[in-house]
Amino acid sequence: MIKEVLNSAKAAMEKTAEALSAELGSIRTGRASTTLVEKIRVDYYGTPTPMQQLALISVPEAQLITIRPFDPGAIRDIERALLQSDLGITPNNDGKLIRLQIPPLTEERRKELAKQVHARVEDARVSVRNHRREALEDLRELEKEKMISEDDFYGAKDDLQKLTDEYVKKMGELGKAKEDEIMSI
Repeated sequence: MIKEVLNSAKAAMEKTAEALSAELGSIRTGRASTTLVEKIRVDYYGTPTPMQQLALISVPEAQLITIRPFDPGAIRDIERALLQSDLGITPNNDGKLIRLQIPPLTEERRKELAKQVHARVEDARVSVRNHRREALEDLRELEKEKMISEDDFYGAKDDLQKLTDEYVKKMGELGKAKEDEIMSI
């Protein structure tokens, strides 16, 4: 019983960590990366579709992303989606290929992005703490129904806190790594 609750909490916390990692990957740094544009939704024939399903995305140079649509008719829709995204980069279109030139970040923009990273990390930490709270409620319910003893409850509560601390620390490490990446020139 206790093991199931703890495993469930661990799985939920792991999903939160994976989501944070993916979210941080989409934040722009000074270098080009396909993760900046892969998840951008393009209105393709009335259906919001991730860009990675509509085009071949590559990074031929450190400061350049190229997007080659599988359907040349979708190039305008992709361009529109890029302009509406929060990337802040104007796409260059030659009819077959879209080029995104990644400009170097200013110091002010770097600090702004670091604040975004910090906010997203804090959101993830709150999510981990919510998973802890839910697991704690499940454990209390088991104790209340006399399915586990009071000693088992407190032992499981300590294990749950250790698990929570581990994931909160992991979130901090992910955020610190991304902030270091943003702040490096």
